[in-house]
Amino acid sequence: MTDKNKNIIQWIAAALVSAVFVMSGIMKLNLPAEMVAQMAKQGITPAIAKNLAIIELVSAVLFLLPRTSVLGTLLLTAYMGGAIATHVTTAQPLLVPCVIMAIIWIVSVWRNPELKTRLLG
Repeated sequence: MTDKNKNIIQWIAAALVSAVFVMSGIMKLNLPAEMVAQMAKQGITPAIAKNLAIIELVSAVLFLLPRTSVLGTLLLTAYMGGAIATHVTTAQPLLVPCVIMAIIWIVSVWRNPELKTRLLG
C-alpha cells in the first residue's frame, strides 16, 4: 500500500468516527420527542443534551483535524467514558459505547504513530 492510499484510508476512517459524533450532536441539538423521553429516563434534561451536543461537535472536529487529533482523541475518550458510566448506572448494554471507544483509539493510534510509541513503547 502506498503512503497516499494509506493517508486516504486514514482520513476516511477518521471522518467516519467524526461523523458518528457529528450526527449524534446534531440529533441532540434537534431533540426529537422520542429522544427526549429516552434521555429523561437517564436523567438528562434538554439543557444538558445541548451541552453534550456542543461537546460532541467540538470533539469530533478536533479529532478530524491532524494538528488537534490527539486532543480530540482524549476528549472523545472522556466523552465515551461518561457514556459508559451512564450506561452502567442505568443498566443498559455496554457493548456499543465500548466498541466506539475502541474504534476511536484504533483510528487514532493508526493516524498518530507517536501515540503508538508512547502507549506501547
